[in-house]
Amino acid sequence: MTARKLVAVLGSTATGKSALALAIAERYGGEIVNCDSTAVYRGFDIGTDKIALADRRGIPHHLIDIVDPTAEYTAAQFARDAAAVIRDAHARMKLPILAGGTGFYFRALTRGLFPGPGRDAALRGRLESIAERRGVTFLHRLLARVDAESARRIQPRDLKRIVRALEVFFLTGRPLTAHFADTASPIPDVDVLAIGLRLPAAAISERVTRRVDEQFERGLLDEMRALLARGIPETARPFGGLVYRQALEHLRGVRDEAATRALIAQENRRYARRQLIWFRKEPNLVWFDGPGESAPTREAVLRMIDAYVSRP
Repeated sequence: MTARKLVAVLGSTATGKSALALAIAERYGGEIVNCDSTAVYRGFDIGTDKIALADRRGIPHHLIDIVDPTAEYTAAQFARDAAAVIRDAHARMKLPILAGGTGFYFRALTRGLFPGPGRDAALRGRLESIAERRGVTFLHRLLARVDAESARRIQPRDLKRIVRALEVFFLTGRPLTAHFADTASPIPDVDVLAIGLRLPAAAISERVTRRVDEQFERGLLDEMRALLARGIPETARPFGGLVYRQALEHLRGVRDEAATRALIAQENRRYARRQLIWFRKEPNLVWFDGPGESAPTREAVLRMIDAYVSRP
C-alpha cells in the first residue's frame, strides 16, 4: 500500500459503520479515526454508542474522549485534529479509516471550512433574545428560509450552531454553506475512498428502536445521573444532543420512560433521513445497500478496498 490513502465509512445512524470499520482495520492493519461529533466528549458513552475498549480488538481508535463535556469543539478543530492523526498514521504506514455519521465533520476534513467573520456580540445577543422570547425553533425556521442546507444539518434546538449560521448570513449576506466553495481541505494530497452505507427506512426504524432499548438497559439514565452528580451542567453541549436531550427531559419529569424511548427512536429516524440527504450530496461516495456487519456487505466493500490499496 502506498501512503496518503484514506478510507471513509459514512452513512446514517444505525447502519453498522463501526462494525464495517473494524473489519477493514483488521484486514489492512488500519487505525480508526472517529467522525462523530458526540463521541469526542468524555463521559458520554452509552447514548453515543462508543465502542467499548474491550470490543475494539486492539485496534487504535482516535479522536474519541478528547474533549471535556463543558468545552466547545468545532468542525474546524476536528478537521485539524483528524488531519494530524491521518498524517501520523501515514508516517507509520498505517491505513487510516474514518468512521462516523457527522457529515459536516467529513466535509470540513475533505473540503475545508471558511474562517468566517468574527463573532458579533450585539448580533448574537439579539438572536438569543429572540430565542428566549419566541423559542429556539423560531430561529431554526428563520435559518431554513435563508440557509436551507444549514437548517437541515443543524438540530432544531441547537441554539449555538443556529445562531452562528444566522450570524454568518447577516454579517456576510451569504449563507454559511455558500462559503464552502472558497475553502481548502487540510489533506489535499490524500486519496480518499468514501463508502456510504444505506438501509431501507423500515430497517433503520427497527434497528434504531432496538438500539434505544439497549441504551436504556445498559444504564443510560444512571450514566446521566453520574455526570450530573459530578457537576456537569445540563447546559453542556453533549446534553443537548440526540438521546441525551430527550432523556434529560425524562429525568426532569417531562414524560415517562416508555414515551421517552419512543421519542428518541422517532428523533433518530428523522436524524437518519437528514444524514442521508446530506451524504447524497457528497461527491464520489460509493454506496452499499446493506448493514456494515453483514457478510455480503463486508465482502463487497473489502473487494473494492483490495483494488484501492493496491493502486500506486
